[in-house]
Amino acid sequence: MTASAQDRGPAAEPCDAVRFDGIVKGFSGVPVLKGVSFGVAAGKVAGLVGENGAGKSTLMNLLGGNLRPDAGTIRLGSRSYTPRGPDDARAAGIAFVHQELNLFPNLSIAENLFLRDFPRRPGRLPWIDRGALRAKSADLLLQVGLDRDPATPVERLPAGERQLVEIAKALGADARVILFDEPTTSLSSVERERLFALVAKLRDRGIAMVYISHALGDVLRLCDDVVVLRDGEVVGAGAATSFDHDRLVSLMVGRQLTQLYPERLPRTHDAVVTGPIRGPVLEVDGVSRPGIVRDISFQLAEGEVLGISGLMGAGRSELARILFGLDPHSTGEIRLGGEPLEGPPGERIRRGLAFLTEDRRGEGLCMEASITDNMALATLRSHARTPARWLDTRAVERVVGLMRDAVRLSAKAKGADAVRTLSGGNQQKVVLGKWLLAAPKVLMLDEPTRGIDIGAKSEIYQMVHRLADRGTGVLVISSELEELIGICDRVLVMRHGTITGEFRRGGFDREKMLAAALVAPKP
Repeated sequence: MTASAQDRGPAAEPCDAVRFDGIVKGFSGVPVLKGVSFGVAAGKVAGLVGENGAGKSTLMNLLGGNLRPDAGTIRLGSRSYTPRGPDDARAAGIAFVHQELNLFPNLSIAENLFLRDFPRRPGRLPWIDRGALRAKSADLLLQVGLDRDPATPVERLPAGERQLVEIAKALGADARVILFDEPTTSLSSVERERLFALVAKLRDRGIAMVYISHALGDVLRLCDDVVVLRDGEVVGAGAATSFDHDRLVSLMVGRQLTQLYPERLPRTHDAVVTGPIRGPVLEVDGVSRPGIVRDISFQLAEGEVLGISGLMGAGRSELARILFGLDPHSTGEIRLGGEPLEGPPGERIRRGLAFLTEDRRGEGLCMEASITDNMALATLRSHARTPARWLDTRAVERVVGLMRDAVRLSAKAKGADAVRTLSGGNQQKVVLGKWLLAAPKVLMLDEPTRGIDIGAKSEIYQMVHRLADRGTGVLVISSELEELIGICDRVLVMRHGTITGEFRRGGFDREKMLAAALVAPKP
């Protein structure tokens, strides 16, 4: 599709803080960017949208000095910009807020913020000025609204708070251009509003920003201009006011996407479209862990999609880790299929429990391993020949091939390809395929659509409903209330480690659900 004159947007202006002109880039003879051109003015926010694999990340890697274009030019202000590496990008005033966080978990927040430029004490010896380090770090954390001691190790922070540290790190770089790559994927609605207020302040300071997101409503609300990529080409660009949600989706996917969420009618214990609700497959009774969760009790029925909502720090992900055996609990009981569920994660997997973690790169995938190896990881025992236990590689390739089709993995991706070469959406499909091969009784999904495009989201929602229709109990943890309302039969709301509300399809009320997440229930 060729963009119309209106879609191409305004011509380049001298005030553009960053400008791409005719950018071409390919890998192994496969074109990824095909003559991309657009600019971002100082004090403006440009939204960059497109499906996974459209070329957004490649374009940003060119700006960050990680790649070099095959053709075309990049300009910063009036000067040509040809970075030799990431250090050149930082020196030029370019900062990134990455979707996949670039933090060292074993270091403190303050050490991560100033890793490349520690404040020094005066004198010959390069001693770190710890007082200045703490003060500067506290100021940056205040700007992003993160109430944490700068000495706190990053490994103790949940994913949402790590995202805020990543944003604070970019602010500390005194950047002229900031690129936000899915910055809200781990943030609740409250933290998202705080981020938007922060972006507005940066705009007022004259900083140019590129905002990459699959949350199209956020893009339309936050950005001054929008650029749409599809298959490495600009297919639409212009003022954000000239777009709406449906037009963006149509440009991104090249077709109309009429319904994001599959139809889901209210379920009862008598009858539903897909059959009656069956007995509980997962029972959680009085589970507590001091300082994390307190007296958590609920049941998940066969064929039910149960959502867990709440603000960052409410204990949602921590609860899933306890259920999966990654973290301990002090009191209470967990039962799967009526029998106590105990032991390490491996034992729980064998019993029929699966967990798609929110950190797909760090905990869900072996990034250097192949697609086939990653998908087969949870079910290798079932493909081992007896008595020598040799792996039946042909059987593995056959079932993985079928699963690749089932989750609609990109046709360009080959089984031997390393997972790190895939887009975020396709990586998520690999993790999902891994657990689907295990045929679990209960599948827990923590932020299952984090950082993936709208087309892939729709496919994952449909897979969730197909699993439920076959009798699998599905537990969905999400920061997106609309997502839970769209796909769940029932939603539990958590606040400060406790369940503060329960809502059923047919009675979902956004205001009441948000209130349950914000206000403690009356005793």
